[in-house]
Amino acid sequence: MSTAATKDPSRAAWLRRARSHLLKADPVLTRIISARPNFDPRAWLDELPSMDLYGALLFQVTGQQLSVAATRHTIARIEDLFDGHLPSPAALLGVEPAKLREAGLSWRKINTLRDLADRMSDGRLDAEALSRLPDDEIIGELTAISGIGPWTAQGALIVALRREDVVLAGDLALRKAVQVAYHLDHRPSEQEVLAIAEKWRPYRSLATSYLFSATFEQREAPPSAPRET
Repeated sequence: MSTAATKDPSRAAWLRRARSHLLKADPVLTRIISARPNFDPRAWLDELPSMDLYGALLFQVTGQQLSVAATRHTIARIEDLFDGHLPSPAALLGVEPAKLREAGLSWRKINTLRDLADRMSDGRLDAEALSRLPDDEIIGELTAISGIGPWTAQGALIVALRREDVVLAGDLALRKAVQVAYHLDHRPSEQEVLAIAEKWRPYRSLATSYLFSATFEQREAPPSAPRET
């Protein structure tokens, strides 16, 4: 088990339980997990800056249709506008939209982030209240905002709230990973991914991390490819 995991007894215990479940639930994951005894599925999260829900949604919206490298570059330019960190909703509303455009955000993304910031500032959306809701209800609240689809909302659940049973079924990289791991002769649809993922509950986030590791470990972290408008 990884060093990071062993430093946190509760994290180590969670990993043991989750791995044990997945080893029994899915022979494909049995092979993948057994080949990676030191894999820490949360290591990539630990490398990210601390993000609240708004920050995670900003991160996800920025990354729509962009590579990992392009996302990081744009995020860095946004942070430069706010003294080296991601903005709060109020801070984002306090900067001229043209400055965000200069940082690399499209006007569509700027409008989405400002709409979200408005709702979080005036109380229509309360981050603390949202964090207590089940995953599906949070996704429903967030996807009511133009420009935020399931991929963006699910990513925020993982990054900000560390939810453990999230599967990014619409993510092109995950569909590729499932195709490779399960030796499919076609790219699986979202519904096919969800059907395969049923046996992973309640650890679908962990299963997804293993699939990404098995398929993309020799490459840059896989770019996400949401189908959101």
